[in-house]
Amino acid sequence: MTDEAGGEQLTLAGMPAGRRRRQTSHAEGAVAADRPVAQVYIDLPPLHLDHTFEYLVPASMDTAAQRGTRVKARFGAQDVDGVLVARTEEAAYAGRLVPLRRVVSPVPVLTPVVLRLARLIADRYAGSLVDVLRLAIPPRHARVEAEHAARPTVSSSVSPEAALPTDTATEVVADAVARDFPTATTGVTLSSAAWTDYRGGTAFLQHLVAGRSPHAVWTALPGAGTDRWAYAIAQAVAATAVSGRGALVVLPSARDVDEIAGALVDVGIGPWEPSESSGTRYVRLVADDGPAPRYRAFLAALRGDARVVIGTRSAAFAPVRDLGLAVCWDDRDELHQEPRAPYLHAREVVVGRGDVDGCAVLLGSVTRSTAAQQLVEQGWGHAVEADRGTVRRRTPRVRALTSIELAREGPAAAARLPGEVWRVLRSGLERGPVLVQVPRAGYVPVVACSRCRSVARCVTCHGPLGVRHHQGGTPECTWCGRLASSWRCGVCGAGTLRAVTVGSERTAEELGRAFPGVPVRLSGAGAPSGVLAEVPDRPALVVATIGAEPRCPGGYSAAALLDAATSTSRPSLQVGEQALHRWLAAASLVRPAHAGGVVVLVGDAAPGPTQALVRWDPAGFAARELAERRELRLPPAVRVAAITGTRDAVEAVVARLDLPGGAEVLGPVAVDGPTTLELSPLEQEVRTVVRAQLVDADALSRAVKASMATRSARRESGTVRVQIDPTELM
Repeated sequence: MTDEAGGEQLTLAGMPAGRRRRQTSHAEGAVAADRPVAQVYIDLPPLHLDHTFEYLVPASMDTAAQRGTRVKARFGAQDVDGVLVARTEEAAYAGRLVPLRRVVSPVPVLTPVVLRLARLIADRYAGSLVDVLRLAIPPRHARVEAEHAARPTVSSSVSPEAALPTDTATEVVADAVARDFPTATTGVTLSSAAWTDYRGGTAFLQHLVAGRSPHAVWTALPGAGTDRWAYAIAQAVAATAVSGRGALVVLPSARDVDEIAGALVDVGIGPWEPSESSGTRYVRLVADDGPAPRYRAFLAALRGDARVVIGTRSAAFAPVRDLGLAVCWDDRDELHQEPRAPYLHAREVVVGRGDVDGCAVLLGSVTRSTAAQQLVEQGWGHAVEADRGTVRRRTPRVRALTSIELAREGPAAAARLPGEVWRVLRSGLERGPVLVQVPRAGYVPVVACSRCRSVARCVTCHGPLGVRHHQGGTPECTWCGRLASSWRCGVCGAGTLRAVTVGSERTAEELGRAFPGVPVRLSGAGAPSGVLAEVPDRPALVVATIGAEPRCPGGYSAAALLDAATSTSRPSLQVGEQALHRWLAAASLVRPAHAGGVVVLVGDAAPGPTQALVRWDPAGFAARELAERRELRLPPAVRVAAITGTRDAVEAVVARLDLPGGAEVLGPVAVDGPTTLELSPLEQEVRTVVRAQLVDADALSRAVKASMATRSARRESGTVRVQIDPTELM
């Protein structure tokens, strides 16, 4: 022990030592009189550091060092960034505490609600809290912060309907939903036009206006004008605004953000401007907008100046004031999956907001994921969908041109574009634009030996070869980029190649030759014009890769979904669900059948998703798919942890797992990749899959996180990556 004068106080032998009192050296100076101990999460990724560290708050920082502020703190021999999450009177640590180095910004960017949400998501995905906070809090922008400090604080207004949650208020807002009724308090216009075709749609809006928090899984139908999906979400946001609450809409891409922004303006919710002081307004949280606009929008939501936030994946953590509705649109889209640790999914964050914020949650899409179907079957939310008669009225006519359907055409049935497809394209061009969806980009993505049909592969890394350009391009490896000018087949020795798959550029070239005088527009990430947002409503051929299909104001007259077999031939757990999602997303851009809309699916794809597309029954397909996965014990029917890395490291992590009863360990198995052949057996990646029942899901995540924390504390060699409920298991 140490006395107050700094000398050593001896203790008699056998007597317990007293608890050390926190010491403050003269170099530290005076500390804050009130709650002098700060609990800080430091911005370091190792899992064994995923807890708060205690620091002293100097008196000079007492005012600025508040809960949620960014700080600098000493950790070891370096100064690190951190977030102050609490201040206390006493320290739990018995040793000497060091003071905070400085307060980076006095703005409390981390709210208690977002902190609880981030902790929930980090634990679910067996990750570190600071990794989640990097997604939740955008980087600081000092100039924007100065603008923020100069503006006066605005008190948010609450509508009378929200202030009076009585039967009378409920009747008022129910009448407002039934009729197009502009509300003077919020400036928005309520209407149920976009929801009347769905069972439970109008009731969902009425619950929102009355201040309640329902959970719904919505299967949207194609439509234009007030029938389009964006307008329906905008009406749900307007209904929430009338109740005096905020709303959050998470979308997969910036194109979708632009579309929902236009729909919000249609219902009276305009963009927020720094000069405005009141009213229901929205802000965008999109990384593509740049650091300054993104941080400005974040601060507007934090202050409560903007009550509506729309954005992409990371916007799911937005600090919306009085959040009443959280929406995740198109949760099956791959863009909602975070590619960095802890590999979270935006759908799970939005569902978590319903638990943490106590708000309404809406999961919407033109299809239905198995994860959303499981939420419906578990009773988490209600299915909002149309009856069969409405589905037939709102959707185009869909035909699947399989080899059986085309048998009457003889040898021509084997063509990539059979005669029936040409007839559909020609007829569609007489009425308007025609969409052609191609699953692969480029010119000729994959080539094969012309004699034995073996896929041509690179002699260096064994990756598939392709042709990038149409003017006699030399084949090159799609993995390492090496040219294969003197390629010879390793099976038969032949040196000539043939195309296996045709990309969007080659398809556009062929269609341009077949339809002279007809404009051909190419939409895709690698296209010269990039991804098109919209095309005019006049005859043209629009060739688009998956996910890059532009909108047409009046809808496409026809659509051809090519190479269907390619979409379902991959060895993947998600292949059928993914293919149906891609087809329905493109088909939903086509006019309804009574207006002449036709969709043709070309190729022998898997029968399950093919028939679901023809019947336009995504909910039925999701239910059958989930039943099969439940029987086979595959996600999302079970919780799965995929542990990937070098063999010794993976085996060490798995050996330490304290698994719940009934958990299974599968593997390890080798993981194929571009560099697999260049590595020794000890350096090659392997994967072990651990699965447990949903009742033991939290226990599995805790066990994996504890083992990974031990690994980081011991600084074990090798590499290990952990993914909870990965999209791919193979």
